[in-house]
Amino acid sequence: MISVCVATFNAEPYIRTQLNSILTQLEYDDEVIVFDDQSTDETTQIIKSMNDARIRLFQQKQRKGVISNFESAIKEARGDLIFLSDQDDVWLPGKVFKCISALERHTAVVTDCKVVDERLTLISPSFFSIRKSKKGIFKNLFANSYIGCCMAFRKEVVSIALPFPKNIPMHDAWIGLVAELIGEVIFLPEPLLLYRRHNSNVSQMKSPNSLKTKLKSRALLLKEIVNLKFKLLISHYR
Repeated sequence: MISVCVATFNAEPYIRTQLNSILTQLEYDDEVIVFDDQSTDETTQIIKSMNDARIRLFQQKQRKGVISNFESAIKEARGDLIFLSDQDDVWLPGKVFKCISALERHTAVVTDCKVVDERLTLISPSFFSIRKSKKGIFKNLFANSYIGCCMAFRKEVVSIALPFPKNIPMHDAWIGLVAELIGEVIFLPEPLLLYRRHNSNVSQMKSPNSLKTKLKSRALLLKEIVNLKFKLLISHYR
């Protein structure tokens, strides 16, 4: 069984297209878990109108933010394989099949994607080439390659990665690093997603944060990874 976890907030212009691109690749017993973070537009109404039994829609009682919203969705996942999805991208044909094949031998998979603008006009044919994406704990601590919308992982990652530590810079970086600690991650160079950027500017994919903020967030992430590694070692020798 596959669980696709989607976090939404004011996704009205894009959510139907995104969900349709996902649902066409799923089996009847798979699920799409949507956690809405108090949208003020027609997001939830559109999702309900799709009337697909595979969609499980939840609404936060108060604003949680993207990290906590994804955490809520992942907690509800019942599948053995978990995919993460943004609210405004488009999955390309074959994404699910190729990720499932990779997960037969790996703990997590990250695929490349084409970067597009809000009208799906191509900005860059490869996100990997922009970010020099590859696995490696130290590489991804300081220059993150893990992009949630392109990630899928086995259920075993969840028990280690959740609950998310406080103050981590982003959930996808944490999940990716956890997967590297407990298993094997593969980066697939084939673009299997249209990654929508709303400013039509590739430079937006680089963090706008100051150097001080970046260093602080990386230090927090490193601390949590070291703590986790220590806990895993203790557990192994008990």
